[in-house]
Amino acid sequence: MQKVINVIALLSGLTSLAVIGGGVYLYKNADVMIEDVRKNVANAAVEAITDALPGMLDAAMPELPEVTGPEIPMATPAPAAPMTTGPAIPLP
Repeated sequence: MQKVINVIALLSGLTSLAVIGGGVYLYKNADVMIEDVRKNVANAAVEAITDALPGMLDAAMPELPEVTGPEIPMATPAPAAPMTTGPAIPLP
């Protein structure tokens, strides 16, 4: 029975050391890991947008007609600008 308890204690100690070692490793290398993920995600996003953009633009463009009709006449012509202006404002 003592051997079983010793094995359990040994495994518990090894587990604790593994958790502490993993935590130290992550603490030391967190910045490098975060930058790698950011670069990979950014590259994947740029590639996805680059691949999808031409198809999206083609789908968004309306079909242009082959033949158009006559021009639409204006209901009333726009007023012409006056040829002369009002009197000058005297300076004091």
